[in-house]
Order: sequence, then structure tokens, then C-alpha cells
Amino acid sequence: MPLSRSLKHVADTTQKRKKWDRNDLPNGVEKVEAVREMFDAIAPRYDFVNRLMTFRLDTRWRKKTVAALNLPRGSRVLDLASGTGDLCIELKRNGYQPISMDLSYGMLSADRSGAPRTQVDILRLPIPNSCVDGITCGFALRNLENLQMFFIELARATRRGGRIALLDVGVPTNPFIRFGNKIYFGRIVPIIGGLLSDRAAYKYLPRSVAYLPKPDALITMLKQCGFSDAEHKNLSGGLTQLIVATRN
Repeated sequence: MPLSRSLKHVADTTQKRKKWDRNDLPNGVEKVEAVREMFDAIAPRYDFVNRLMTFRLDTRWRKKTVAALNLPRGSRVLDLASGTGDLCIELKRNGYQPISMDLSYGMLSADRSGAPRTQVDILRLPIPNSCVDGITCGFALRNLENLQMFFIELARATRRGGRIALLDVGVPTNPFIRFGNKIYFGRIVPIIGGLLSDRAAYKYLPRSVAYLPKPDALITMLKQCGFSDAEHKNLSGGLTQLIVATRN
């Protein structure tokens, strides 16, 4: 890369990090680029920081996500926004055949699941219609540019009778848990992330829950896109949410 282009890239990345620090939330194409660069940056220590920040609850949440698929052993399951492969590892443990797909090359490089992996924009999956039995997605809904387009793509890729399980952060319903969660993830997590990984990224991540529609709206969107018996579940008092549904 020529020096002038390299300097411009560094300047652009620095400007984006400053924007995250100012509490702005990017949108559109800017959001896609910001999310990709952010996850590339935090990939090397992503698993360690996650375990530390969630007190290993993230492993329990992923187990519940895979269990909620309730598909036959041997089923082919896409894991979208697969990160370092945690859900793929759990899918393998349950007898599924996972395929890892993520926008971030840094995350895919750190994937230790051994599943086939591809760097793609998960709003535009490079696969035929109705070719998978199930789809999982962990902690990525709020990072997508267009959530409805994502749900349409899930319906296109999943066979009839196939299942999806989507895990993401939530807003606790209990006011005491909600207050404690706001203090911990809003103030303490960015400090931990800054010391161990990337301060700007871990300041953005707690605030990114603002991108998510209300649970009822998410369920309605899924039903409109071709999924039946869509169900929303709060995990750990609403710290996270799990949405499961069946393809019509």
C-alpha cells in the first residue's frame, strides 16, 4: 500500500475511533466498515475479554442457543457473524455440521473450531436457496446495517422446517438488574476493554444495544419474513435475549 494511502487509512480509522468515543453510533455503509474494523482490532483477545467480562456466562448462553435449534444430528448449520468459532464448537459437540461465516477476517483468522469458514457480508450469503437446516447468530444483530434484510436472507437460505436461533444482548426487565447492568456494561466494561484490548470498541459495544428493536418488533419482523412460532426468551434476567423460530 502506498504511503499516502496507508496514512489516509490510519487517519480514517483514528477518526472512526474518536467518533465511537464521542458516543456517536454509525449507520449505513459507515457502520459496516466501522464494525468490520472494530472486530478485526479486538479479535486477538476477544475470547479472553468475553469470558472475563461475562464471568463465563457467555458459554452458558451459547449452549442454550444451540440446544434451542432442536434439529436432528448431522444437520447442516450456518453460524453467521461466527467470530472466533465458539458457537461452531458447541454445534459440533451437539452433532451438527457447522459452517462459519463472518465479515471480519481478523475474527475468522482466530477461529479455532475447525469448521469450514468464509469471509462474507452476511446480508448477502453466497449460497443457494433452502440449502441449510439451521442458522445460528451470536451477539451480532445490533451490528447489522439492515436487520430486515438479514431476516429475509435467513428465510431464503433455510429449508422449510429448518430452525434459527439468534442470541444477542438484552435489556433486563428487573429495574435493579437493569440499573446494575447499566453501570457495569456502560462504565466498567469499557475500562476493562481499554486495559486488555481496545477502549473505543468496548465503549461502543454496550451502547450498540440501542440499535435493537423491541422484542415484539423482532418477532413480528421474523414472522413477516417467513418464520413461524417465533419465540423470544430472556436469559439471565434479560442480560441477553434468545430468539428462535421455524421456517414456514
